[in-house]
Amino acid sequence: MRKIKIESVNNFERIDKVLSEMLEASRSKIQAMIREDFILVNGETTKANYKVKTDDIVTVEEMEERIVDMNPENLPLDIIYQDADLLVVNKDYNMVVHPGAGNWDGTMVNALLYHVKDLKAIKGEIRPGIVHRIDKETSGLLVVAKSEKAVENLGEQLRLKTVTRKYTALVEGVIPHNRGRINAPIGRDPKNRQKMACVEGGKEAVTNFTVIERFTKQTLIECVLETGRTHQIRVHLKYIGFPLVGDPKYGTRKTDTTHGQFLHARVLGFDHPITGEYMEFEAELPEYFKQHLENIE
Repeated sequence: MRKIKIESVNNFERIDKVLSEMLEASRSKIQAMIREDFILVNGETTKANYKVKTDDIVTVEEMEERIVDMNPENLPLDIIYQDADLLVVNKDYNMVVHPGAGNWDGTMVNALLYHVKDLKAIKGEIRPGIVHRIDKETSGLLVVAKSEKAVENLGEQLRLKTVTRKYTALVEGVIPHNRGRINAPIGRDPKNRQKMACVEGGKEAVTNFTVIERFTKQTLIECVLETGRTHQIRVHLKYIGFPLVGDPKYGTRKTDTTHGQFLHARVLGFDHPITGEYMEFEAELPEYFKQHLENIE
């Protein structure tokens, strides 16, 4: 761990720019470290556009990084839309999005390298063209950028919270109210760094939900994200006492985790990064999800 005291010469400069120069690291790496809470300012989480102030204490925790030669793999991939600048994938529930510790092969990125030949933005990067992600056990829609301009534009839309993201989720218990808004900051769980939790000083996180159908012991809901924190829906629903059915990390032990959490990214909408046209896509529930709903009915 390294602590850096900000000097007056850097006063009111963006933290990602300052640290990129100080640590001789790319701004994208610094931004990734900020997103994952490996960089704190005065002991609290921050954002890449934070303007540092004289005497700020910046704590930088080492983040493991491994440069890998990503190999194309002929894996099943459901591409539901594609043009010269982007593509939209309906991801299966058991596929990791990008390479990482313990998952250097068999990821969606490996499949993209095989099936898509004009991915200009993804060569030689750990997270090529991936502007947002969903967990391995979560199914549904993801947009992938195919050019640097698309990466920047789509990333900015996500930062400005203009992207439409609607999830279908099945939770433990019967939610009594028809609608709800969960506004609770999320950060690393102080008791377990491998998990996230609602913690004081965490990053802003807002999830809206609407009840679709109530069953005897479970509730089907739609979640709409205002922010996109790691494990946001999973953490927020556990926080209010209605964890996702089948969630191996945040759920209860009594549920079937065969397919992971019952969470599906059903609707994805955004402005095309080049034409500006609004585009919206929808993916129906996976068969195992539909079958489970039929069984509990």
